[in-house]
Amino acid sequence: MSKNPILHATIKGEGELLLILHGYFGMGDNWKSLGNQFAKKYQVHLIDQRNHGRSFHADEFSYELLVDDLHNYILHHQLEKVNLIGHSMGGKTAMLFAVTYPELLNKLVIVDISPRNYKPHHNAILAGLNSIDFSLQNSRNLVDEKLSKYIPDFGVRQFLMKSLYRPGKDQFDWRFNLNAIKLNIENVGQATDEMDYEGDTLFLRGGNSNYITDEDWPDIKMLFPNSYLITIDDAGHWLHAEKPVEFVQAVKEFLSL
Repeated sequence: MSKNPILHATIKGEGELLLILHGYFGMGDNWKSLGNQFAKKYQVHLIDQRNHGRSFHADEFSYELLVDDLHNYILHHQLEKVNLIGHSMGGKTAMLFAVTYPELLNKLVIVDISPRNYKPHHNAILAGLNSIDFSLQNSRNLVDEKLSKYIPDFGVRQFLMKSLYRPGKDQFDWRFNLNAIKLNIENVGQATDEMDYEGDTLFLRGGNSNYITDEDWPDIKMLFPNSYLITIDDAGHWLHAEKPVEFVQAVKEFLSL
């Protein structure tokens, strides 16, 4: 077990355990409104993974380390038989965690990511983030204006700017550890396909997203034989934010089976 600090999380609700892992550049707070809905039936843990949100910063990144972080969190809080949702990077963590510690899981939900390798594709986002000088871009409007030169999609900019905060009265900074993200950009898309998990698993994908393709499904099914695939139409990679009603309904139905 590593000696890293325990991951930060917001915990709400009572009942069966439901842990949620965000994606790259995200944080648990991105899932706040969905967490409130799930908290009507579950005890929900909105977890910040390392280098994101309010969790600790570290130069090292690998999915094995993220699994170790999650395992430490579960042991620290003395949790058993958790349901686990992971989106994108969080989905890769969740898949590897399921293979490593199947005895700790009840059901697994993987959101718009497959075990295969993904080439780095965040170049425009990184260029935009690297262009920010908080001594010059010292307001949210100025940060957004600067980012828009690199990231035309307003929704993506708004998502990133949720991690903008004030560490002091007259300054801004990112909650995510941008230096560590830059150092490890090549590793985020790495394959986690040397696995075999026989527990109940739901894969959810956006109909407008290409993160899980029809061609991926036979390979996924081989690695996760008790898995199901649901496509949410007219949604992209952030399907839980774009189609929250459909997303919550699909997850609740699966967890209730």
